[in-house]
Amino acid sequence: MAKKVAVIGAGVSGLVSLKCCVDEGLEPTCFEQTEDIGGLWRFKENVEDGQASIYQSVITNTSKEMSCFSDFPMPEDFPNFLHNSKLLEYFRIFARKFDLLKYIQFQTTVLSVKKHLDFSSSGQWEVVTERNNKKQSAVFDAVMVCSGHHILPHIPLESFPGIERFKGQYLHSRQYKHPEGFEGKHILVIGLGNSASDIAVELSKKAAQVFISTRHGSWVMSRISEDGYPWDMVFHSRFRSMLRNVLPQTIRKWIMEQQIDRWFNHENYGLEPQNKYLMKEPVLNDDLPSRILYGTIKVKPRVKELTETSAIFEDGTVEEEIDVIVFATGYTFSFPFLEDSLVKVEDKMVSLYKYMFPPHLEKSTLACIGLIQPLGSIFPTVELQARWATRVFKGLCTLPSGSTMMADIIKRNEKRIDLFGKSLSQTLQTNYVDYLDELALEIGAKPDLLSLLLKDPKLAVKLYFGPCNSYQYRLIGPGQWKGARSAILTQKQRILKPLKTRAPKASSDFPISFLLKILGLLAIVVAFFFSFNGSNPSA
Repeated sequence: MAKKVAVIGAGVSGLVSLKCCVDEGLEPTCFEQTEDIGGLWRFKENVEDGQASIYQSVITNTSKEMSCFSDFPMPEDFPNFLHNSKLLEYFRIFARKFDLLKYIQFQTTVLSVKKHLDFSSSGQWEVVTERNNKKQSAVFDAVMVCSGHHILPHIPLESFPGIERFKGQYLHSRQYKHPEGFEGKHILVIGLGNSASDIAVELSKKAAQVFISTRHGSWVMSRISEDGYPWDMVFHSRFRSMLRNVLPQTIRKWIMEQQIDRWFNHENYGLEPQNKYLMKEPVLNDDLPSRILYGTIKVKPRVKELTETSAIFEDGTVEEEIDVIVFATGYTFSFPFLEDSLVKVEDKMVSLYKYMFPPHLEKSTLACIGLIQPLGSIFPTVELQARWATRVFKGLCTLPSGSTMMADIIKRNEKRIDLFGKSLSQTLQTNYVDYLDELALEIGAKPDLLSLLLKDPKLAVKLYFGPCNSYQYRLIGPGQWKGARSAILTQKQRILKPLKTRAPKASSDFPISFLLKILGLLAIVVAFFFSFNGSNPSA
C-alpha cells in the first residue's frame, strides 16, 4: 500500500514535491491556501495576509537553463531571464505535463500538523485543514512543508528612533506593487538586497528623488556576463566552485573584487561591501549603477534617526522632506501550523539537518522543502531536496542518528557564518554547487566525473568546466532521464534562440579582425628581429 504524503503549499516547492512523490510511487495530497498554483511567483494586485507577495515587474535573477527542473527544460523560445508571468507559465506547463493538479486541494488552509498518538512506531501525522469554514482531519505517513519563507515581513522599527513621529508613509517591500502613486515624491529605501534595488530603480523613474540606506554595502552584478551569456552560466561551474573552495580567503576576495569591479568601481558609487571577505549574495541589477550615475538614486549609510519629515544618517548628513520609507528588510520564518519544537530558529540558526529534517524526531517523516537560500537557483535545489525526502520516506535512504545530525547542523552553521556572516538575511545561505552535489550524493545521482572522463570525455569536460545545471543530476541513479546528456550538450542553442531574433547577413569580405591579427603578429616578429640584431655585437 502506497504511503500517504501531505504536501503543504502549491508553489514551486510544492509542485516539484508532488512530482517526486508520484515518481516514487507515493500517494500525495497537496493543500493550497489560495485558488491557484505558483506561490510567490503568482503576482496579485492586492496583498493578502499569510501569503507571499511580489511587485509586478519582478524578473528572475537566475537564467532559464540554470532554473528549470532536471527532466523538463524550459521552451527554447523563452527569454533567458523570465518575467514572473512567464515563469508562472512554465509552472503551469510543468503541472499539466505531469498531471499534478489532480492532487491539489485549493482554498484549503492547514491549521495544524501534529504527531499521531503512535508516532514513535508509525511516524504518522495528524493534519487538520479548513475549507469553506469546515474543518477536516486526516492521517498521513509523511509531511512535506513547502509553504516558503517570504510571508512574514521583518520590519525592525526599534532600530529606527523617531519612526513613531514620522509623518510620511512607510511600508514593507511586500506591500509595494508598482510605481504609480509615487510620482514626485522623495523616497527612502531601507536595505540593499535584490528587492530594495529593484524597487529603488523602478521608483527613481517616477519619484523626485530616491535614497538607498545600507549598513554594509553590497557587490552589484549584471545579469549579463562574459560574451553576453547569463551570469550564472559562467559563475556556477564545478571548476570555479572548486577554485573558490581551495583558494585562500585573501586571494578569493581579491579575484572576486577584480571581477566585479570590472563593470564599475563600487567604492566610487558608495556600494563597496564593508566586509569584502564575506561571500554574501550579490545584488543582481542591470540598472542600479546607471541610476546612481544619473543622480536619481543616492546611496546613504545607516539611518541614525528619523524626524517628522527627515532622515538623519550615521555620517551626520540629513535628507529633508522624506515622503515615503520602504523597508526592504527581508522576512522572518513562520510555520503557525507546526509545533515550535519542530522547526526552531535560534541565534540565527535553523535547526534542520541539511536545511530539511528536524534532527530529534523518532521517525524521519517530516521534511521542509525550500527553507534555504542558495547562491544559485532555488528551483533545482528544491527538486533535489524533494527527491531525497521522498526516498527517505520510502526507507530507501536513511538519516544518521539525532546526535550526528545535530553536530552537522552546528558545524554547518559555523561554516555559514565564516563564509556569509551573521546577518539575519544570511541565516539560510549556502553554497550552490556544493549543496546540490551533497543532496545528489544522498540519492546516488551525483555524476562520476572520473568514470565519465573515460567513457564520454566530451560530456565530462562539459560537466566540470561548463555550467552546473540540473540536467547533470539525471545522468545516473534513480530517476535517470535519457534526455539529460542531450540537454547538457544543447543548452547553448536554447540560450541563443530567444536572442537571435535578427539574423545578420554573413559577410563575404575577408574578416578585418583576422587581417589585423595577422598584421599584429608580423609586427611582433619584425620588432623581435630588429631587436635581436640591434643587441647582437657582431652585427
